[in-house]
Amino acid sequence: MRSAPPEHLYLEVADRIEQLIEKQSLKVGDRLLSVRSLSKEQGISLSTAFQAYYHLESKGLVEARPQSGYYVKYSPGHTLDVPQCCDPAERAVPVTIDEMISSVYNDLRSDKLINFSLGAPAPSLLPAAKLNKAVSQALREAPDSCLNYEHVQGNGELRKQIARQSFNWGGTLGADDVVVTAGCMEALSLSLKAVTRPGDAVAIESPTYFGIYQVMESLGLKVVEIPTDPHTGVDLGQLEHAIRKFNIKACLFVCNFNNPLGSCLPDEKKKQLVELITRKNIPLIEDDIYGELYFGKTRPRTCKLYDTEGLVIQCGSFSKSLAPGYRIGWVIPGRYKEQIIRLKRMNTVSTNTLAQSAIALFLANGRYELHLRHLRRALHTQSLRYIEAISRYFPEETRLTRPQGGFALWVELDRGADSYALHKRALKQGIGIAPGQIFSSQGKFANCFRLSFGLPWSTRVEHGLKILGDLARKS
Repeated sequence: MRSAPPEHLYLEVADRIEQLIEKQSLKVGDRLLSVRSLSKEQGISLSTAFQAYYHLESKGLVEARPQSGYYVKYSPGHTLDVPQCCDPAERAVPVTIDEMISSVYNDLRSDKLINFSLGAPAPSLLPAAKLNKAVSQALREAPDSCLNYEHVQGNGELRKQIARQSFNWGGTLGADDVVVTAGCMEALSLSLKAVTRPGDAVAIESPTYFGIYQVMESLGLKVVEIPTDPHTGVDLGQLEHAIRKFNIKACLFVCNFNNPLGSCLPDEKKKQLVELITRKNIPLIEDDIYGELYFGKTRPRTCKLYDTEGLVIQCGSFSKSLAPGYRIGWVIPGRYKEQIIRLKRMNTVSTNTLAQSAIALFLANGRYELHLRHLRRALHTQSLRYIEAISRYFPEETRLTRPQGGFALWVELDRGADSYALHKRALKQGIGIAPGQIFSSQGKFANCFRLSFGLPWSTRVEHGLKILGDLARKS
């Protein structure tokens, strides 16, 4: 039938069936060909036909009905409408959201909680055994058993491996272009300190990750929220207007799979964004922490790729893709390298020696790419199952994003709903969500909340979503 290798043939067949579902040529409830008929029609073995259907079933696209066959279970056309953009900001404002965040994240590790509020992969999705081996190897091979301080810029081998990762988005970095940090939050904090002063205005997406507001607040900065489309990211027209109106000193955007919207700025718009900030001589801090967690066939580009003047400071981390507890991130600082290294020396001196060495070994052994392929597949499947369940259990007027990467779904309820009140009621039922108010400096998005699909699909997860949907109907 095809020239594809036998081990990939079932994926090719499954992909074409998935496309028919996406285009609604096959709709929810339609019966698919029997395994025998699919085998005969496509000229493939029965085993390959079974594998194709198993693959589609694992993604929540089809279901097997006893003594009846396979049926379409999910279709993008069957889901809820997408949320709308927010209004432009009227002023630059200081930030105060700590109390609400503390309420939401007071007990992150409770086993009793079905925690949809945590934007990170479940431990079962992470390569614990292989990382443990890398830690043991690092301890054996280090002459000082990793007891000494690491170089302030970071472990040389790790920086080399991070630089190699830039090939995925079209970059050609060297180890000397990278500074290792204690997670992405330190990378963002150092970057902001390098390019702003207290009282400066910084443009950010709206909504955006609440941790960014906390960093801004600690540095005495003001934020200007720029409307962000759930599909295509930050509105560049509104950004240009805000630059003129508010004397913006820096921009901080999550261009690939924004948290919480999951939006992805198209590559052409990334280029336009870099051209805009270059004309205005405004540094852009690019938080690319989710860039490797794409569901499509290729990784999206980064703004850094289009940077010719060193104005783009790219930040990343292994916290969302490999080991949240290791707290290893990095910054590609461009023209601000010396300032950022000096600030790091003043603040943290160096980053965890053992964690850096272990991750460097893990990457050097080629294990990271294999792990990422498994993780992307799992997250994509989980996102589809969550979307299907929310479409089924939540009120009809609910709006819902369709991310093509990352961890987050953005749920918009009826305008009269209060997601913080919903959060409080859900906690009593053992369910955690992140209310929309914490993703804005101005208390916007009261009728929205972020729901992470980092937890693998299970009957417990489905039950939690059903309870949440029932609570939403009563809100």
